[in-house]
Amino acid sequence: MIKSMTGYGKAAGTSDNKKITVEIRSLNSKQLDMSVRTPQAYRPFEYEIRSRIGKAVQRGKVDVYINVETETAAIPVHINRELFMAYYEVLREVGSGMADGGRGMDPALMTAILKMPEVISGESGEVSDAEREVLLRTVDEALAAFDAFRLQEGRTLIDDLLARIGKIEAYRKSIEPYEARRVGIIKERIRENIASVGIPVDENRLEQEMIFYVEKLDITEEKVRLDNHCRYFRQVAADEEHAGRKLGFIAQEMGREINTLGSKANDSDIQKTVVMMKDELEKIKEQVLNIL
Repeated sequence: MIKSMTGYGKAAGTSDNKKITVEIRSLNSKQLDMSVRTPQAYRPFEYEIRSRIGKAVQRGKVDVYINVETETAAIPVHINRELFMAYYEVLREVGSGMADGGRGMDPALMTAILKMPEVISGESGEVSDAEREVLLRTVDEALAAFDAFRLQEGRTLIDDLLARIGKIEAYRKSIEPYEARRVGIIKERIRENIASVGIPVDENRLEQEMIFYVEKLDITEEKVRLDNHCRYFRQVAADEEHAGRKLGFIAQEMGREINTLGSKANDSDIQKTVVMMKDELEKIKEQVLNIL
């Protein structure tokens, strides 16, 4: 099943008085480029988290956000009284030199001191095995939601791509009526040019040269190869899971055949059709970049 490289997944889990939230976002990229933002307490598990996400994502620019919230009422808060008083004395001494003698500084002092490093601390400690299990389970649930999003986006992408392949096939078939008439037009143009010069020619030799010239402009081989590429594109899209790169290569080969059709066309209507085929192909190439 085709998947998009663009994805989003979010999940939440609880352990004791903590709520753990995991959010995964991705955009297209040629390689795996992962950024993980996690609380300091979960740093020891970052390698395992990266490994799980990397195996599932495989390719793309991935941002992972892990957040933990603790119920305020359940937080045991510790105030370092000695440090608090040390800050207080220093700031009060500075305030005493002010015009009002620091009399209006007390509320401001309290606010400033409480923001000082290490004055207030919550209960720290190692992450329990139960909390670790909840964390990893939440990562897996976020990955499941992320993968479901990519599958849905992939279906939308592939429907659009196959519709554009269908347009290219229709344009290719529309060339045939113009192709049948252009041989006569080319021969007539050559005869008119020769007649305008007024040089006598050997009709048999002229006919041979025109046949040789027309054969050079034959586009049967390019049409056959383009049809094969379109069929192979459909086959890969239907049968292969991680087909982004291969579909990109097929699109490049389609471009070569379409360009050759244009260079050999020698007919304004065929060239207009080739331009429309190129337009659809460019849209295909842009969309293929988003496929895993």
